[in-house]
Amino acid sequence: MTRTTPPRPVDVEAVFPALSAHRRTATRLHPRRGVAKADESSLAGPLWWPADEPWPVCVAVHAPELRDEDPLPLLAVAQLYTRDIPDLVGPEGHDLLQVFWCPFEVHGPDRTIEVVLRWWRSREVGDVLTHQPEPPVAGRAECVPTPCVLHPEQVVEHECLGLLSEELQEAIADWEEGLLDEEEDDEDASDSSEPQSYDTYEEYEAAMARARTEEEYEVDYMGDLSIAPGWKVGGFASWHLTDPARVDCAVCGTPMPPLLTVDKWECDGGSRSWLPLEDRDPTDAPDVIDPIVIDPVGVYLGRGLMRVHTCPADPEHPHRLSFQ
Repeated sequence: MTRTTPPRPVDVEAVFPALSAHRRTATRLHPRRGVAKADESSLAGPLWWPADEPWPVCVAVHAPELRDEDPLPLLAVAQLYTRDIPDLVGPEGHDLLQVFWCPFEVHGPDRTIEVVLRWWRSREVGDVLTHQPEPPVAGRAECVPTPCVLHPEQVVEHECLGLLSEELQEAIADWEEGLLDEEEDDEDASDSSEPQSYDTYEEYEAAMARARTEEEYEVDYMGDLSIAPGWKVGGFASWHLTDPARVDCAVCGTPMPPLLTVDKWECDGGSRSWLPLEDRDPTDAPDVIDPIVIDPVGVYLGRGLMRVHTCPADPEHPHRLSFQ
């Protein structure tokens, strides 16, 4: 099944034409639980891995039951084909990205997770490995993704508010405040109107549910008009917990955009306008969301969100990680 992100509640570039210079596409992966084939894009699925190629391993010390000299097979986390994901850009001529990580968050001075990227020309893989190694133990269950099929969809994003000019930030803040004033005026007008009657208790309950949702949900730039939540390729980095930080290539100094975003959920209460149409509750209760849709992968890294950044000047330069 395809996944369709609803149109944004507001055409933000019509309100702020300057944002056209701060737009970028991203491909939402829309993972949903299921097992893909080895030649398909997937999360935690079988890989199109060459049978004669050694499987990536981690040699760090992980747990008492593992001897220091025992290399730990890395987890197969994602397999992404450029034919499915228009925002996936790698070394020239390579059409397949495979992402691995170690299921222990103990690596390096920051004690973060170890991520390995492998790019391939899929037509040159040859014989495919049929039995793929798996680590016998993990540091946390939340480091181990649930197998998922993908439903890629390209969307438009706008840059994080904190990276816009001060003038544009102030204009957006004033606009958001104006929206709140309009909502308060509408509520006052509604309070003064005649009470509405309902034929059945079920109609009353449905109306109250819609009213609660409308009261609790307010359109804002960061939640609805800038950066899509969930697993995705490309797009912008969201700096919603900390001030924006530079992520530059350690080799050439080029600013590194996110290649892959790993998120703890597909959407949450603050970003539910991004929930695909196909996943919305058919009973017209927009605040009812299937928990498996919210968290299909079951991964929680750092404070909930991890990004893998790569160098646009040379995708084979060492990648970097950022967390939110």
